[in-house]
Amino acid sequence: MTTSSKIALVTGATRGIGLETVRQLAETGVHTLLAGRDRAKADERARALQAEGLDVEAIALDVTDADSIAAAAEVTRTHGRLDILVNNAGIVVEDFALPPSQQPIDAWRRTFDTNLFGVIAVTQAFLPLLRQSPQGRIVNVSSLLGSLAAHNDPASTIYDFKSIPAYNASKSAVNAWTVHLAYEFRGTPLKVNAVHPGYVKTDMNAGEGEIDVPTGAKTSVAMALLGEDGPSGGYFYLGDTLPW
Repeated sequence: MTTSSKIALVTGATRGIGLETVRQLAETGVHTLLAGRDRAKADERARALQAEGLDVEAIALDVTDADSIAAAAEVTRTHGRLDILVNNAGIVVEDFALPPSQQPIDAWRRTFDTNLFGVIAVTQAFLPLLRQSPQGRIVNVSSLLGSLAAHNDPASTIYDFKSIPAYNASKSAVNAWTVHLAYEFRGTPLKVNAVHPGYVKTDMNAGEGEIDVPTGAKTSVAMALLGEDGPSGGYFYLGDTLPW
């Protein structure tokens, strides 16, 4: 299979890292589905990329809505297959001023609904198509904040970053899901990996960060385009393997 014949879907793709992931995949010749909760916004972003000559298609997809996921899967089936799924959609809804023990349970539920259950639901819906691909790839966008090893290492840059426990725990759970799914499909062409984008200057970080958005999308794109000899069941950042 050539890169130009691949089809990818990126969730949470109307802004930030997701939008840039769509751009970079499309720049390699991949027909890329730009998925977002707001169809009008997804259409707008897709048209802008199409105007640059990129092969991008808008699709409505709310990862917390079963009907929306089913409808998106049905649209994707018109292509006959799906080669790449990038589970990029994610939220942070916690109050940074509160300690972990005082974060409202509603914030935990909302966070896990999008960041974990949404990832699982979308993956389950698209697995039948991904399994038809000779080079199926699932990329779960996690975070270094999901690394239990890094959180427990006083020398780690995130050791003191405990203000958003629901987000951090949701990404730890995404890592666990990645390991389980990769194990299930061991010995098959389907590869499943988790990625850390980096500390990226995005709206989610209120403009703070250490790297720009194009760099933040690089790891997702690299894992989406893995060759046959690439890893599965790993946790990566710009070519480096991260500790779980």
